Amino acid sequence: MDDKGSVGKISVSSDSVSTLNSEDFVLVSRLGDDTPSSTNNGSDDEKTGLKVISEEGVSFKIVGNGSEQQLQRELEDVLMDPSVADAGLGSDTGMASLTGDDHGGDHGLLSNTSPVPPGSDPLSVAPPKLEMVLPVQTAQESELNERSYRGDESSSEGSPGSPIPDEDSVVFSQLTYLGCASVNAPRSEVEALRMMSILRGQCQLPLDVTLSVPGVSEGTVRLLDPHNNTEIANYPIYKILFCVRGHDGTPESDCFAFTESHYNAEIFRIHVFRCQIQEAVSRILYSFATAFRRSAKRAFLSSQQAAPLTPDSDLFTFTVSLEIREDDGKGTFSAVAKDKDKQSFKLRAGLDKKIVIYVQQTSNKELAIERCFGLLLSPGKNVKNSDMHLLDLESMGKSSDGKSYIITGSWNPNTPQFQAVNEETPKDKFMYMTTAVDLVITEVEEPVRFLLETRVRVCSPNDRLFWPFGKRSYTETFYLKLRQMERKERKSPSSDTLYEVVSLESETEREKRKTTASPNILPTGPGTMAPSPPEDDEEEDNDEPLLSGSGDVSKECAEKILETWGDLLSKWHMNLSVRPRQLPALVRSGIPEALRGEVWQLLAGCHNNDHQVEEYRTLITKESPQDSAITRDINRTFPAHDYFKDTGGDGQDSLYKICKAYSVYDEEIGYCQGQSFLAAVLLLHMPEEQAFSVLVKIMFDYGLRDLFKQNFEDLHCKFFILERLMQEYIPDLYNHFLNVGLEAHMYASQWFLTLFTAKFPLYMVFHIIDLLLCEGISVIFNVALALLKTSKDDLIQTDFEGALKFFRVPVPKRYRSEENAKKLMELACSMKISQKKLKKYEKEYHTIREQQEQEEAPIERYERENRRLQEANMRLEQENDDLAHELVSSKIALRKDLDNAEEKADALNKELLLTKQKLVDSEDEKRRLEEESAQLKEMCRRELDKSESEIKKNGTIIGEYKQICSQLSQRLEQQQTATRGELEKIRSKVEGCEKCSSLFNKEGRIRVAATKAPAGGPDETDEEKESLKNQLREMELELAQTKLQLVEAECKIQDLEHHLGLALNEVQAAKKTWFNRTLSSIKTVTGTQGKDTA
Repeated sequence: MDDKGSVGKISVSSDSVSTLNSEDFVLVSRLGDDTPSSTNNGSDDEKTGLKVISEEGVSFKIVGNGSEQQLQRELEDVLMDPSVADAGLGSDTGMASLTGDDHGGDHGLLSNTSPVPPGSDPLSVAPPKLEMVLPVQTAQESELNERSYRGDESSSEGSPGSPIPDEDSVVFSQLTYLGCASVNAPRSEVEALRMMSILRGQCQLPLDVTLSVPGVSEGTVRLLDPHNNTEIANYPIYKILFCVRGHDGTPESDCFAFTESHYNAEIFRIHVFRCQIQEAVSRILYSFATAFRRSAKRAFLSSQQAAPLTPDSDLFTFTVSLEIREDDGKGTFSAVAKDKDKQSFKLRAGLDKKIVIYVQQTSNKELAIERCFGLLLSPGKNVKNSDMHLLDLESMGKSSDGKSYIITGSWNPNTPQFQAVNEETPKDKFMYMTTAVDLVITEVEEPVRFLLETRVRVCSPNDRLFWPFGKRSYTETFYLKLRQMERKERKSPSSDTLYEVVSLESETEREKRKTTASPNILPTGPGTMAPSPPEDDEEEDNDEPLLSGSGDVSKECAEKILETWGDLLSKWHMNLSVRPRQLPALVRSGIPEALRGEVWQLLAGCHNNDHQVEEYRTLITKESPQDSAITRDINRTFPAHDYFKDTGGDGQDSLYKICKAYSVYDEEIGYCQGQSFLAAVLLLHMPEEQAFSVLVKIMFDYGLRDLFKQNFEDLHCKFFILERLMQEYIPDLYNHFLNVGLEAHMYASQWFLTLFTAKFPLYMVFHIIDLLLCEGISVIFNVALALLKTSKDDLIQTDFEGALKFFRVPVPKRYRSEENAKKLMELACSMKISQKKLKKYEKEYHTIREQQEQEEAPIERYERENRRLQEANMRLEQENDDLAHELVSSKIALRKDLDNAEEKADALNKELLLTKQKLVDSEDEKRRLEEESAQLKEMCRRELDKSESEIKKNGTIIGEYKQICSQLSQRLEQQQTATRGELEKIRSKVEGCEKCSSLFNKEGRIRVAATKAPAGGPDETDEEKESLKNQLREMELELAQTKLQLVEAECKIQDLEHHLGLALNEVQAAKKTWFNRTLSSIKTVTGTQGKDTA
């Protein structure tokens, strides 16, 4: 919803501002105000509402007709006016007073009072005020009121309309309290609006009140009597859960309400108010919101006054991460891992890829990333802008948690411009690739480009990459220096642009600049060294212990070793019940990382575990009594590993399910600390179901669960055996530990309970599990003795505390190097500790224990048992407290889920009603279209019949025309034939007559030469000539008439053919236009109707 109708577009002015409904805010200058910060500390937009988290963790949500950012910006233009801020330099109080004049009519709306100085009369001292009045009268009256407010403050000193509570607050008058009611969903906007409508309609005796909203989160909302300023009721801010206003265009548009928890119980009430001036509702909601930011604002202002601004006050820090994904051939794109040196991506040639950029701001005021308008890529380093190539953007937007901005682009490496990064790189070589992302930030004038230069290696597309849980992204930190722009420097006064870019520098560039600028800081003396350790390496004397899950394990392996293992596995699969003879020797050298998952399952005997897989799927659906302990330990397991470090990620989820399933599976032992580390190691090599099966085998078949039984009796036996072995193999260290009082349980408990998985690097841990699964749990003694032997010289020089610290910090860090770890494991494998000797020491331990029990006095035994029972009781009480806490938390969560479900149900009901209405409209439309279709069909049928009759008529006419033409042709031919016959007759007569033959030639023409007149007489000859001439003229005339008739007939034929062509064209055009359009419209209507019906 848009909030312009309720708040208006407020312009910046020191005296008055206008709203869209032509009302005036009259602002009276006074001493300084603690104006609300433009930084939304602890607030979070949630669709139509604002959720504010106070410093004490109190959650407070506001829902109104518009976004809180717009409301805040518009109100801050009034509250943060420079003239008002300048007037407050001499004030000793930091709060504003916003009030009306009770003597000036009902125009007073709200006041913000400051506490009275100690020792003064609250009625005789008028605190400095900043007054904001919302009049509903004419401009002249507003001006008079402004003068009266500015003129004489002493006249209102004793006025009861200016309440002075015991805390900084904003006081709103001209409110009517409509009543309260109980609600089940205190954070549901739908239920709040429903109760608001009910109370507004049913309220018969409204109560005029004044509302006091505190300026800090520790304050209290108070209802005051407007006549005598006495308190009617109060509600602490931390109890207020939700605030909502009525929607515009409804009778409740002048109402607002808030819900609060009643008497610290699970009873929630809603209190509804009506404001006589509707525009004040938005200001009231804003006052509620700012209450939770005032304390943080004051602390920030005091720190600013105490220390000057640093040069980094306009420095914004961003972390930009690059992730490359490749087509895995299964229809998805998997992230490409990095080499063991954590410096170069290993790509496969010819495969489609995706570039994913994660941008997250880590310091200073949050800047809003509006969009990404370019993702570019180029082979090489230090490339020019013209050499960058634009990628196709697939998606952009914020992550689910709202912390990062994610840009995804598709990359086809087979194009010519990317040929350099699509060819195989020689071994031990690499090349550079540059990626750039251009971002439009709302508050920054120009786009910001983040440039990432990374190393890549290109391998064959058939190569298998074996690090699914390795580091997958490259991260760089950028420092963006901005300068705040003056209003006149902006492109437009209403623009959101606030800053211009001064500089942008990456962490790498900054380090290079520092190194170049101060080269003398490097050690230069003789014998000094300045090595560049890997990013994971730290000083060994650092007191911080090595995080569990540290170290990378490469899956690259020599071809000969892989071939040897391949032959062994082929033979082993033929007979899984018998281990190959050469297996122990190969295992002592370490199983190749690429094959560990398969070999571990074969060593543990989990090759046929379908029943356990099904059992696991059932176990994860059951409840575990140790769920809280499991959840607590999951976050502490392998925090240094990418797969397990993300809370709620896939790794932690799978680890939780395995630990939970085992706690249900083994009811006697359940879940114990340390199991999660072993389960995590297994998860790095196989799926959940197989990892659970191997974990069960290790716990039961390898005797690890015995260490947790009978008050860790077997674990103490292992400690005794270790000390006896030390006495035999390392007597000087054993004697030193006796002298300083260091016992095995003080440093070796994690070695046995977690199988060295908790503190040592993964390369060493994986090798230990190799030996454990092959030779049994006794290898722990070999590794422990090897550790003690290699560290003997250092340990002998330590005291009690130093030895413990040495075991905790330097010992694990020493084996981050693969070379050191290999030497240690070689030493451990070379130490021959017979099972006979271990049995002997175990028997010796049990003998000593029996003697101790026999010598122990009954009272001491009972006291020890009593202590054990007390510890068990304390543990049970702690579990009871945890369960009670979980119960309360679950109730709160269920209440929240119920509220969400009710809101979702309301939304679904609305959607259902809309869908039903759409269905009714669709059925009406369907009926209308069916009627139109029937009409069109009938009209089409009539027009078709008419066209057929016209075609028949035209056909008849054409037939008649053809018949007439044929008759005329026949008549012409007959006349021509008769004419030729008569001409032949005349020619024959002329030729038969001597006189005529002399006058005419063979062609029938009159001879030119004059002939002598015959003797018979001239008159006779002349008469004959005349008669012949007459006959000839008649014949020529008849011939001309015949030719004329022939021409007329041909003209008629042509005319008829022309008419025939026109008729055919008309018929064809009628078929192609009207008829086709009618048919296509009918088909379209019937097709659409079929889709709607479907």
